[in-house]
Amino acid sequence: MVEHDGRAQVVTPAMNHVYGYDLDTGETVWRSRGTTMNAIPSPVHAGGIVYVTSGYRGNNLQAIRLADARGDIAGTGAIVWQLDRDTPYVPSPLLYDDALYLLKSNDGILSVFDPLTGEPHYALQRLAGVPNVFASPVGAAGRVYIAGRDGATLVIRHGRRYEVLAANTLDDGFDASPALVDRELYLRGHRHLYKIAEDPESAR
Repeated sequence: MVEHDGRAQVVTPAMNHVYGYDLDTGETVWRSRGTTMNAIPSPVHAGGIVYVTSGYRGNNLQAIRLADARGDIAGTGAIVWQLDRDTPYVPSPLLYDDALYLLKSNDGILSVFDPLTGEPHYALQRLAGVPNVFASPVGAAGRVYIAGRDGATLVIRHGRRYEVLAANTLDDGFDASPALVDRELYLRGHRHLYKIAEDPESAR
């Protein structure tokens, strides 16, 4: 759900069409061409642009400017930029300041784009130790966290250059996306729920 021009819209991706509905009336504000099959990733939104992605049996990303989105927008300038390769199947994208983070399919292969232009900051960077990812990346305090199915969580520096800050492994596996609450990180594994936080004693 996004706010635009004083009204709330519900953006729903699907295989045949992507729709923007007026929350109050249920009326269709705009529609675009559909995504691939199994439209799993959630859209993200900032600066008046909605980013819709999918990556099962095909690849699709549409960056849609809401100010220009009325009626059928397929093939119009309301789609600011689009991508037809290396998009995520299960993980949702992460939109963090001036960077849009995308994982390729369910693989540990990361691309980062300028969200306004679609120009890559870097592309198809293989994430060592994190070969398979269902969880969505999350970001906080200048860091991006990517949790893998094999139990490793990679911490990279947020920015235009790829830089690994840490790689941490637990004897578990992660399909659920990490959750950030204040200064704490929660990881729901196949067997356990983990809370990662700074030791208050060490902070003194």
